[in-house]
Amino acid sequence: MLLRGRARRGREAHAGTGDDPLDAAQERRVRAVLALGGVPQADLPDGVQQVRLRLLERAASGREAPRDVSAWAAVVASNLAMDWHRAKRRQERLGERLAALRQLEHPSGEDTSVLSLAVAQGLDELPDAQRQVVVLRFYADLPVRSIAEQLGVPEGTVKSRLHTAVRALRARLHEDEVV
Repeated sequence: MLLRGRARRGREAHAGTGDDPLDAAQERRVRAVLALGGVPQADLPDGVQQVRLRLLERAASGREAPRDVSAWAAVVASNLAMDWHRAKRRQERLGERLAALRQLEHPSGEDTSVLSLAVAQGLDELPDAQRQVVVLRFYADLPVRSIAEQLGVPEGTVKSRLHTAVRALRARLHEDEVV
């Protein structure tokens, strides 16, 4: 199977790493999607493990491996993030979590921090479907076609959601006088 071949190649490239179905770049992408989706830093390892588990379960069930494992994993991570929000009833605002995460990863000037916080708060105000496509498109860097395939919606729907979300974020940034 394709998945086993990728895992085998990954083992050969990284001797001793085991049968991990996600390579390092895919794991970073999954972590980023989870974090941008609002999952707290402490829950990120569990989220990554859930994506691995779903990928392994898919292979074990005999279903064909996803054509693009990285895109598939990003969409699963995005869905996990939405599930987390539903379970936790949005205990904390996404903006506060994202701002804290960005400051830890990339200490920067005050202007960048203000912009990051404003974008995070704008993302928090978007409906789940719009937030999902924005994160997958701009943070996971997936093309519209991959997003549409993975979500099972037409490309036009993805484009429409992106357009509406970007327009709302732009208005929010102008409203807050960030840009």
